[in-house]
Amino acid sequence: MSSSYCAQILKLKFHFTSISKIYLYKKMASLFSKRLQFAYRRSLSKSNRINFNPNIVLDNQRGNIHTDHPLQAPMHIPMPYVLEQTQFGERAYDLYSRLLKDRIICLMGPVSDSLANNVIAQLLFLHSESAKKPIHLYINSPGGIVSQGLAIYDTMQYIQPPVHTWCIGQACSMGALILAAGESGCRHALPHSRIMIHQPMGGAEGRATDVKIQVDELLKIKVMLNEILVKHTGQSYSVIEEAADRDKWMGPQDAKQFGIIDNLLIKDDTESTRTNT
Repeated sequence: MSSSYCAQILKLKFHFTSISKIYLYKKMASLFSKRLQFAYRRSLSKSNRINFNPNIVLDNQRGNIHTDHPLQAPMHIPMPYVLEQTQFGERAYDLYSRLLKDRIICLMGPVSDSLANNVIAQLLFLHSESAKKPIHLYINSPGGIVSQGLAIYDTMQYIQPPVHTWCIGQACSMGALILAAGESGCRHALPHSRIMIHQPMGGAEGRATDVKIQVDELLKIKVMLNEILVKHTGQSYSVIEEAADRDKWMGPQDAKQFGIIDNLLIKDDTESTRTNT
């Protein structure tokens, strides 16, 4: 076999090898691209889920939050932005920042760690801005974690500006306690809002002594919450204890008579009127 013929054979083999390598590289790139797209879609689906810690003791509506699996949240709703003309040009605010500029704080949703931290930070910020101007706290909450609700309550009592509370939608459990903790004479509710108080709930497992410790702590918290409601409603402890023994639902008029709110806001054909105590 001549040397030129061998050289041609080697050249042909090299050519086919190069083609197969290019085809293999293309296949690998296509597979890698598909895997990246799958991972991206999976991350998006995970970002639209709300994860709750099943070990956290909650006192809100029974069965709403306790779960061992993440709850599928509704589609993400984009945050509205407000454009404002200033002497320095146009400025964009997200809606909650714009409300904060007017000393309005929104407590919307279950009282969780993140929501409580957010509300407390806004209360402290507005306290540093002005110690005299009132703060308006709008509440639409089914309740939540007792310790986080008490953190909001203590901050409200600590800061100097008066905190006006407004119930829109519902104020249940810890939401009702925060509503009642507003400045006396400045606790409001809209006509179709719902207010509910009840005793805290929780659970414990393990050794008998450990269960007893948890039960004793839960009973202490129950007494503490009842005493706070006694302070802000003017009712006796026995009345509060009996009312909160089970879920006690109230409309604005009933909540006003009970002492949780002071004013029922009603809008007539001419102007908005306020029904005082």
